[in-house]
Amino acid sequence: MVNIGYRAARAQGKVNRELFCKLIPNIIKAPIASVGSVPARIYALSCERDFPEQVASLRSFLRCVGIPQQFTIVSDGSYSESSLKALRAIHSCVEVTPFSEFVKPNLPGAVFDYATQNPMGKKLATILSIPVDRAALYVDSDVLFFAGATAIADLIVARDRECYYLPDSARALDFRLLETDAEAENPVNGGFILLKRPLDWTAGMERFLALKEPPNYFSEQTVVHLTMHHNRALPLPPDKYIMARDDEFIYRDRYAGDNIVLRHYVNPVRHKLWFSLQKLL
Repeated sequence: MVNIGYRAARAQGKVNRELFCKLIPNIIKAPIASVGSVPARIYALSCERDFPEQVASLRSFLRCVGIPQQFTIVSDGSYSESSLKALRAIHSCVEVTPFSEFVKPNLPGAVFDYATQNPMGKKLATILSIPVDRAALYVDSDVLFFAGATAIADLIVARDRECYYLPDSARALDFRLLETDAEAENPVNGGFILLKRPLDWTAGMERFLALKEPPNYFSEQTVVHLTMHHNRALPLPPDKYIMARDDEFIYRDRYAGDNIVLRHYVNPVRHKLWFSLQKLL
Protein backbone atom coordinates (compact mmCIF):
# COMPACT_ATOMS: atom_id res chain seq x y z
CA MET A 1 0.00 0.00 0.00
CA VAL A 2 1.24 3.47 -0.90
CA ASN A 3 1.90 5.65 2.16
CA ILE A 4 0.38 8.92 0.94
CA GLY A 5 1.33 10.88 4.06
CA TYR A 6 4.98 9.87 3.79
CA ARG A 7 5.22 10.66 0.09
CA ALA A 8 3.41 13.96 0.53
CA ALA A 9 5.77 14.92 3.36
CA ARG A 10 8.85 14.21 1.26
CA ALA A 11 7.41 16.15 -1.68
CA GLN A 12 6.54 19.10 0.56
CA GLY A 13 10.01 19.08 2.08
CA LYS A 14 11.60 19.08 -1.37
CA VAL A 15 9.47 22.01 -2.54
CA ASN A 16 10.19 24.02 0.62
CA ARG A 17 13.93 23.35 0.38
CA GLU A 18 14.03 24.48 -3.24
CA LEU A 19 12.16 27.66 -2.31
CA PHE A 20 14.57 28.30 0.57
CA CYS A 21 17.54 27.86 -1.79
CA LYS A 22 16.14 30.45 -4.17
CA LEU A 23 15.62 32.89 -1.30
CA ILE A 24 19.04 32.48 0.32
CA PRO A 25 20.51 35.66 -1.26
CA ASN A 26 17.75 37.62 0.48
CA ILE A 27 17.69 35.51 3.64
CA ILE A 28 21.34 36.14 4.48
CA LYS A 29 20.73 39.89 4.35
CA ALA A 30 17.83 39.77 6.77
CA PRO A 31 18.61 40.92 10.32
CA ILE A 32 18.50 38.27 13.03
CA ALA A 33 16.46 39.08 16.13
CA SER A 34 18.62 37.20 18.63
CA VAL A 35 17.76 36.48 22.25
CA GLY A 36 21.21 37.62 23.44
CA SER A 37 24.85 36.58 23.48
CA VAL A 38 26.46 33.25 24.41
CA PRO A 39 29.96 32.94 25.97
CA ALA A 40 30.99 29.95 23.88
CA ARG A 41 32.50 28.93 20.59
CA ILE A 42 30.41 26.83 18.22
CA TYR A 43 31.76 24.41 15.62
CA ALA A 44 30.14 22.68 12.66
CA LEU A 45 31.48 20.57 9.81
CA SER A 46 29.57 20.84 6.56
CA CYS A 47 29.74 20.68 2.78
CA GLU A 48 28.28 22.26 -0.35
CA ARG A 49 25.57 19.60 -0.57
CA ASP A 50 24.26 20.66 2.84
CA PHE A 51 24.64 24.40 2.28
CA PRO A 52 20.89 25.16 2.67
CA GLU A 53 20.70 23.11 5.88
CA GLN A 54 23.79 24.87 7.24
CA VAL A 55 22.26 28.28 6.56
CA ALA A 56 19.01 27.27 8.25
CA SER A 57 20.75 25.68 11.24
CA LEU A 58 23.10 28.61 11.74
CA ARG A 59 20.38 31.23 11.59
CA SER A 60 18.15 29.25 13.95
CA PHE A 61 21.03 29.00 16.44
CA LEU A 62 21.76 32.72 16.34
CA ARG A 63 18.08 33.53 16.73
CA CYS A 64 17.07 30.98 19.39
CA VAL A 65 20.26 30.35 21.39
CA GLY A 66 22.15 33.61 20.97
CA ILE A 67 25.20 35.15 19.32
CA PRO A 68 28.31 33.16 20.27
CA GLN A 69 31.84 34.48 20.55
CA GLN A 70 32.53 32.64 17.32
CA PHE A 71 30.67 30.22 15.07
CA THR A 72 33.25 28.26 13.10
CA ILE A 73 32.07 26.31 10.08
CA VAL A 74 34.69 23.79 9.02
CA SER A 75 34.43 23.28 5.27
CA ASP A 76 35.13 19.80 3.98
CA GLY A 77 36.62 21.43 0.88
CA SER A 78 33.59 21.23 -1.39
CA TYR A 79 32.06 24.65 -0.73
CA SER A 80 31.92 27.06 -3.67
CA GLU A 81 33.22 30.59 -3.23
CA SER A 82 29.69 31.98 -3.47
CA SER A 83 28.50 29.69 -0.67
CA LEU A 84 31.46 30.60 1.53
CA LYS A 85 30.73 34.27 0.97
CA ALA A 86 27.05 33.75 1.82
CA LEU A 87 27.84 31.93 5.08
CA ARG A 88 30.20 34.68 6.21
CA ALA A 89 27.58 37.30 5.36
CA ILE A 90 25.04 35.86 7.81
CA HIS A 91 26.76 37.37 10.86
CA SER A 92 30.12 38.78 11.88
CA CYS A 93 30.62 35.92 14.37
CA VAL A 94 30.79 33.39 11.51
CA GLU A 95 34.17 32.10 10.41
CA VAL A 96 34.59 29.50 7.67
CA THR A 97 37.79 27.47 7.88
CA PRO A 98 39.05 24.74 5.54
CA PHE A 99 39.23 21.29 7.10
CA SER A 100 42.94 21.06 6.29
CA GLU A 101 43.66 24.21 8.29
CA PHE A 102 41.40 23.42 11.25
CA VAL A 103 42.45 19.91 12.21
CA LYS A 104 45.38 19.28 14.51
CA PRO A 105 48.39 18.07 12.50
CA ASN A 106 49.41 15.62 15.24
CA LEU A 107 46.30 13.44 15.10
CA PRO A 108 46.99 9.72 14.54
CA GLY A 109 47.57 8.76 10.92
CA ALA A 110 44.63 6.36 11.10
CA VAL A 111 42.30 9.32 11.68
CA PHE A 112 43.57 11.07 8.55
CA ASP A 113 43.21 7.81 6.60
CA TYR A 114 39.62 7.57 7.83
CA ALA A 115 39.03 11.18 6.80
CA THR A 116 40.09 10.45 3.23
CA GLN A 117 37.82 7.40 3.01
CA ASN A 118 34.66 8.50 4.78
CA PRO A 119 33.05 11.86 5.62
CA MET A 120 32.62 10.63 9.19
CA GLY A 121 36.40 10.52 9.38
CA LYS A 122 36.47 14.25 8.75
CA LYS A 123 33.91 14.70 11.50
CA LEU A 124 36.00 12.70 13.97
CA ALA A 125 39.10 14.71 13.10
CA THR A 126 37.13 17.94 13.51
CA ILE A 127 35.75 17.04 16.93
CA LEU A 128 39.18 15.86 18.10
CA SER A 129 40.59 19.25 17.07
CA ILE A 130 38.09 21.48 18.90
CA PRO A 131 39.87 23.64 21.49
CA VAL A 132 38.16 23.54 24.87
CA ASP A 133 39.75 26.47 26.68
CA ARG A 134 36.17 27.67 27.19
CA ALA A 135 32.71 26.25 26.56
CA ALA A 136 32.62 24.67 23.10
CA LEU A 137 29.73 23.18 21.20
CA TYR A 138 29.79 20.90 18.17
CA VAL A 139 26.59 20.83 16.12
CA ASP A 140 25.74 19.06 12.85
CA SER A 141 24.36 21.14 9.99
CA ASP A 142 21.00 19.34 10.09
CA VAL A 143 20.16 20.41 13.65
CA LEU A 144 17.42 23.04 13.92
CA PHE A 145 16.90 25.14 17.05
CA PHE A 146 13.57 26.25 18.47
CA ALA A 147 12.30 28.75 21.03
CA GLY A 148 13.23 26.49 23.95
CA ALA A 149 16.90 26.71 22.95
CA THR A 150 17.58 29.42 25.51
CA ALA A 151 18.15 26.35 27.71
CA ILE A 152 21.44 25.82 25.87
CA ALA A 153 22.63 29.28 26.87
CA ASP A 154 21.65 28.47 30.46
CA LEU A 155 23.76 25.29 30.35
CA ILE A 156 26.72 27.18 28.94
CA VAL A 157 26.75 29.84 31.67
CA ALA A 158 25.99 27.40 34.51
CA ARG A 159 28.86 27.18 36.97
CA ASP A 160 29.81 23.60 36.35
CA ARG A 161 32.34 21.77 34.22
CA GLU A 162 30.01 19.11 32.92
CA CYS A 163 29.87 17.86 29.35
CA TYR A 164 26.54 17.04 27.73
CA TYR A 165 25.42 14.90 24.82
CA LEU A 166 22.34 14.31 22.68
CA PRO A 167 20.90 10.85 23.44
CA ASP A 168 20.38 8.78 20.32
CA SER A 169 17.12 6.97 19.65
CA ALA A 170 18.94 3.95 18.21
CA ARG A 171 22.21 2.12 18.70
CA ALA A 172 23.91 3.56 15.62
CA LEU A 173 27.31 2.18 16.59
CA ASP A 174 30.26 0.24 15.21
CA PHE A 175 30.00 -2.81 17.46
CA ARG A 176 33.56 -3.86 16.62
CA LEU A 177 34.67 -1.08 18.99
CA LEU A 178 32.61 -2.38 21.91
CA GLU A 179 33.80 -5.04 24.32
CA THR A 180 30.41 -5.87 25.85
CA ASP A 181 26.75 -5.39 24.98
CA ALA A 182 26.43 -3.17 28.04
CA GLU A 183 28.74 -0.61 26.43
CA ALA A 184 26.06 0.04 23.81
CA GLU A 185 23.58 1.27 26.41
CA ASN A 186 22.61 4.95 26.52
CA PRO A 187 23.79 5.59 22.95
CA VAL A 188 25.31 8.97 22.18
CA ASN A 189 24.50 10.92 19.04
CA GLY A 190 27.52 12.85 17.79
CA GLY A 191 25.43 15.59 16.19
CA PHE A 192 25.28 17.78 19.29
CA ILE A 193 27.82 17.76 22.11
CA LEU A 194 28.58 20.49 24.65
CA LEU A 195 32.07 20.50 26.16
CA LYS A 196 32.89 22.56 29.24
CA ARG A 197 36.19 20.82 29.94
CA PRO A 198 38.70 18.88 27.82
CA LEU A 199 37.86 15.23 27.27
CA ASP A 200 40.12 12.25 27.80
CA TRP A 201 39.90 10.48 24.44
CA THR A 202 42.29 7.66 25.37
CA ALA A 203 39.79 4.82 25.81
CA GLY A 204 37.82 5.51 22.63
CA MET A 205 40.88 6.16 20.49
CA GLU A 206 42.66 3.02 21.69
CA ARG A 207 39.73 0.97 20.44
CA PHE A 208 39.69 2.88 17.15
CA LEU A 209 43.41 2.45 16.54
CA ALA A 210 43.16 -1.27 17.32
CA LEU A 211 40.67 -1.93 14.49
CA LYS A 212 41.88 -4.68 12.19
CA GLU A 213 39.57 -3.61 9.36
CA PRO A 214 38.80 -0.13 7.98
CA PRO A 215 36.49 2.05 10.10
CA ASN A 216 32.94 2.47 8.85
CA TYR A 217 30.23 5.12 8.90
CA PHE A 218 29.45 4.55 12.59
CA SER A 219 33.03 4.35 13.87
CA GLU A 220 33.21 8.09 14.53
CA GLN A 221 30.03 8.13 16.57
CA THR A 222 31.18 5.08 18.52
CA VAL A 223 34.44 6.78 19.50
CA VAL A 224 32.41 9.80 20.65
CA HIS A 225 29.98 7.49 22.48
CA LEU A 226 32.76 5.70 24.37
CA THR A 227 34.55 8.95 25.15
CA MET A 228 31.51 10.79 26.47
CA HIS A 229 30.64 7.91 28.79
CA HIS A 230 34.26 7.47 29.90
CA ASN A 231 34.25 11.16 30.87
CA ARG A 232 30.90 10.83 32.66
CA ALA A 233 29.12 13.24 30.34
CA LEU A 234 25.45 13.87 31.03
CA PRO A 235 22.53 13.12 28.68
CA LEU A 236 20.29 15.98 27.63
CA PRO A 237 16.51 15.56 28.12
CA PRO A 238 15.29 13.54 25.11
CA ASP A 239 11.85 15.17 25.22
CA LYS A 240 13.44 18.58 24.60
CA TYR A 241 16.50 17.61 22.56
CA ILE A 242 14.87 15.50 19.88
CA MET A 243 16.53 12.59 18.11
CA ALA A 244 13.38 10.50 17.68
CA ARG A 245 12.27 9.66 14.16
CA ASP A 246 9.11 7.72 14.88
CA ASP A 247 7.20 10.24 12.76
CA GLU A 248 9.13 9.25 9.62
CA PHE A 249 6.12 7.70 7.89
CA ILE A 250 3.47 10.29 8.74
CA TYR A 251 3.01 13.70 7.17
CA ARG A 252 3.43 16.11 10.07
CA ASP A 253 6.47 16.87 12.20
CA ARG A 254 5.43 15.39 15.53
CA TYR A 255 7.99 17.35 17.57
CA ALA A 256 8.67 20.80 16.10
CA GLY A 257 7.38 23.59 18.30
CA ASP A 258 8.28 26.32 20.74
CA ASN A 259 8.42 23.86 23.63
CA ILE A 260 11.52 22.00 22.39
CA VAL A 261 15.18 23.01 22.32
CA LEU A 262 16.27 21.38 19.07
CA ARG A 263 15.67 18.57 16.67
CA HIS A 264 18.37 16.65 14.84
CA TYR A 265 16.83 15.98 11.43
CA VAL A 266 18.81 12.89 10.52
CA ASN A 267 18.48 11.53 7.00
CA PRO A 268 15.19 9.56 7.30
CA VAL A 269 13.38 12.71 8.52
CA ARG A 270 15.57 15.38 6.87
CA HIS A 271 12.68 16.55 4.71
CA LYS A 272 10.74 17.58 7.84
CA LEU A 273 13.36 20.22 8.64
CA TRP A 274 11.81 22.28 5.87
CA PHE A 275 8.33 22.13 7.36
CA SER A 276 9.42 25.05 9.56
CA LEU A 277 10.10 27.14 6.45
CA GLN A 278 8.23 30.21 7.66
CA LYS A 279 10.40 30.36 10.79
CA LEU A 280 13.56 29.92 8.72
CA LEU A 281 13.00 32.96 6.52
